[in-house]
Amino acid sequence: MRKYILGITGLLSIAFCLTISSFKSTDKSEKPKQVITTDSIYMNYINTLYAAVHLKEAGLSLPVFEKAITGFYNLKKSGQLSNKAILTIADFDQSSTKKRLYIIDLDKKEILLNTWVAHGQKSGNDEAINFSNKNDSFTSSLGFYVTGEVYRGIHGRSLKLDGMDLGFNDNARSRSIVVHGAPYVSEGTINALGRLGRSQGCPAVAPEVADKVINTIGDKTVLFINKSVNNYSSKYLDETLAANFALDTTTHLMD
Repeated sequence: MRKYILGITGLLSIAFCLTISSFKSTDKSEKPKQVITTDSIYMNYINTLYAAVHLKEAGLSLPVFEKAITGFYNLKKSGQLSNKAILTIADFDQSSTKKRLYIIDLDKKEILLNTWVAHGQKSGNDEAINFSNKNDSFTSSLGFYVTGEVYRGIHGRSLKLDGMDLGFNDNARSRSIVVHGAPYVSEGTINALGRLGRSQGCPAVAPEVADKVINTIGDKTVLFINKSVNNYSSKYLDETLAANFALDTTTHLMD
């Protein structure tokens, strides 16, 4: 009987100790240490850069910028780009009456140009809603492009584009999708029609800024044509790969 009582006492003692230990482990005063990851550093960098360039004030949303710069770093990682730190975004979430083309110098942290850009005739009226990669579709194509060579065509001095997203814009060359100047990209057209003029699928700009655009974004830089739709996907939107590459190559990422 004595042994039994001692056994019960021992078990109660162990249970009491475990209860005290459990209570201590759930003490809310002990806050878990914050784990700093590559992804969190990268997101902090994107937020800081977005604010420094004043993109919100210029009308570009953070999620669109996040997609564009992620593609920039992944294309850089794959060896597709030159050393120019230029990122161009045509944001078709915005209507054609807005200045929705942004040319950004990532090193200088500034917008070099914010201007109008046209979408394709069959993509929509004021808002671009339809997109295609097919020849003679007269629509815009979504995704990441790398700028190619300059040439003279029916629209004068123009810039060829290579579509990098299979199934979304990789027919850009065969469709003659290029950056060029067009007189229908103007404030006058907006005043007359209530929208910008439309192209055959090219991201056309105003004639008076065409040379500046071409000179600035030429020589293998990124152009991202955005529309926030569920059916667009790209291998260049992998944020973990972009974060790792950016952390290895961008010294001011930790600033």
